Order: sequence, then C-alpha cells, then structure tokens
Amino acid sequence: MYFVIEGVIGVGKTTLARMLQKPFDANLALEIFEENPFLSDFYSDRKRYAFQTQIFFLLSRYHQQRESIPSFMAEQKHIISDYTFDKDALFASINIFGDELETYNNVHAALAEKITRPDLIVYLRASTETLMQRIALRDRSYERNMEVAYIEELNQAYDQFFLNDCGSNCEILTIDTNQLDYVRNPQDLDWIENRIRQTMSLPPYQPELPIAGQDD
Repeated sequence: MYFVIEGVIGVGKTTLARMLQKPFDANLALEIFEENPFLSDFYSDRKRYAFQTQIFFLLSRYHQQRESIPSFMAEQKHIISDYTFDKDALFASINIFGDELETYNNVHAALAEKITRPDLIVYLRASTETLMQRIALRDRSYERNMEVAYIEELNQAYDQFFLNDCGSNCEILTIDTNQLDYVRNPQDLDWIENRIRQTMSLPPYQPELPIAGQDD
C-alpha cells in the first residue's frame, strides 16, 4: 500500500510520516524542500520569486517521485510519503498569475501523467491559529516572517481541494489535528494508525477506536 500524509505548512506531515514508518514497516518518501535555493527569497518577496520557486519544486518533486516510488514498490513494502504531486499546483494557483501560471499548469499536467497515484491520502487539518503556533515552535529561519494571511489562504485552498475538488479521483481520510498531539500522546498516534488501517482494510485494526473530541 502507498499512502500520503498531506496538509498545510506546519500541520505535522513529516513528523507523522516518520512516526508511522515503524508500525507499518514502510519505506519513506519525504519531501526535499530545503534544497530549493529560492525558498528563503520567496518568503521575503513572494511575488518576485514565486515562479522560480514553484518550477524548482515541481521538477524536484517529479524526479523524486519517478525515482523513489517505483523503486520502493519493487521491494513490495508499504510506502509513506509526506506530500502529493498535486499539492504543488495548489501553491502555484495562489502564488503565480497570468502567463506564468499557464506555463506552470501545462508543465505540471504533462508531468502528472507519469506519476504513480497513492492508494490513500491522509489529510491532516488544523486551524490557521494552530498552524501558526506549530510553525513558530519549529522555528525555521525562512518561516519566521510567515504571514498569517498566507497560511489562511493556503488553508482554504487545501480544504477546497481535498474536501471538494479531489472527488472520486482520490481516497481521502480527513483527520482534525487541532486537539491531537501524536508526538507526546501515544494514544493519539495509535488512533491515527488504526484509522488508516481501517480505511485501507489493512490488519491488524480495531473496528472502532474512539478518541475524545474527534469527528470524522
């Protein structure tokens, strides 16, 4: 099985992917975002560096997915990734405009045809306030001037795509993380693991494993 952890910046995708690797005995395909030479400049001047940033990410993610996912599948082990190829287009739709966006979309569409689709997307949701708190806690230098309005815009775009636009093209498990702390609370991590196993019909799992304050 190949499943992806998705969500807005700061929601905890990579952390959760790493924590689920052992219980699922899975290979990890983690996003390599810190190698983007335009990223720091982008956060200081989004308009000027948006196109360069997105094109670099698009090609980087394409090459990583084309190389790692088929290789991992050949090992016949589960695969966990902390990003979807589609997510790049979400960022582009917010940050790029006009002819640059049209060019980007044409390139993305051509590359997307060659990408392996995941069996499941685990969409982690959180309020913008919670996301800003988590971003501040991890204290990455290039995120220190992150605008609340930008994260709110991303949050709305992610919800629109994963809750509405994706439709029958994706199987999505949505998890509200506002009241979860799977880093410090093993019960929260167990609950998420069980939900994923339920959704994928991947034993062992309990038919129902309720957690206080959680809704589907």
